[in-house]
Amino acid sequence: MLQGLLRRNRRGDRSVEAETDGAAPKNGAPSIGIALSGGAARGFAHIGVLQTLLKHGLRPEIVAGTSMGAVIGGCYAAGQLEATAEWACSLTRRRILGYLDVSLAGSGLINGSRLARQLERTIGKIKIEALDIHFAAIATEIDTGHEVWLTRGRLLEALRASYALPGVFAPVRIGNRWLLDGALVNPVPVSAARALDARLVIGVNANADLLGRGATIHSHGFDDDEPEPVAAAGEGGWRARRRAEKLLRRKLFGHAGRPGLPTVMIEAYNVMQDRITRARLAGDPADIMIGPRLGDIGMFDFHRAEEAIQIGAEAAERSLDQIEQAIKALA
Repeated sequence: MLQGLLRRNRRGDRSVEAETDGAAPKNGAPSIGIALSGGAARGFAHIGVLQTLLKHGLRPEIVAGTSMGAVIGGCYAAGQLEATAEWACSLTRRRILGYLDVSLAGSGLINGSRLARQLERTIGKIKIEALDIHFAAIATEIDTGHEVWLTRGRLLEALRASYALPGVFAPVRIGNRWLLDGALVNPVPVSAARALDARLVIGVNANADLLGRGATIHSHGFDDDEPEPVAAAGEGGWRARRRAEKLLRRKLFGHAGRPGLPTVMIEAYNVMQDRITRARLAGDPADIMIGPRLGDIGMFDFHRAEEAIQIGAEAAERSLDQIEQAIKALA
């Protein structure tokens, strides 16, 4: 990796030479960009990564974030990283439920206004162009599937668009476009950090520890002793209502080894995000890749924020030597 950085430096690669106002190298050190992945609750690890980098004098001047990565990156860009860490560590199962303003009237299960108010209390009404560092939140346009980089306008709305998980949060309308979760197109936005003229790009993938995924099963079919599915007979009256209620519970929570609807949605999202991440990073890898070991933390385990932050800090500590060597190679 370091040999590649040296080659880029010698041959005048744009990602090495490009500079912008506010992202210029200091004392010969390269401008540092960081690309923060999605991952919902696992994304709290980004706080630990950023805290560790700052502790060792490494200040990312360019931030590109997707979904939860956009939230943490945006709070860092607004100078509210510690306040965000304090809020995250205060979350309990009960407090999390308090943010879930369920709505059956819109295009998402959760209205999201309570969470948005909490974010606004943290970052205020600041605009992206007023931030001290370069920032981009990644979102996806519904109609076209375009990857949208939100680099101007209200920071709060940009974050809401980037974390609008389909089916959970309603899409957000910005600049006459309906936008959803950026993880649908760019889960670890290394390309955006490079385009913002980062000379050294650190990627943080909060989903890197989801092992045992993505293989190919070459031959599969029914087992000989597997029973055929039997269609249920129609019923009327109160029996039909009881059956409908029971069916709804089964759909939500699953039964007898059959996954429920939320599990199906989450696992399908994980599979999609994993495949897209591999493809994007294969074509445009980060200079340094940090992969916190978060496989034990679920997407909605927000009450385990302190644990995720610690894991992120440990992952960043393991990468410090690589980062320092890369900085020397580019300086």
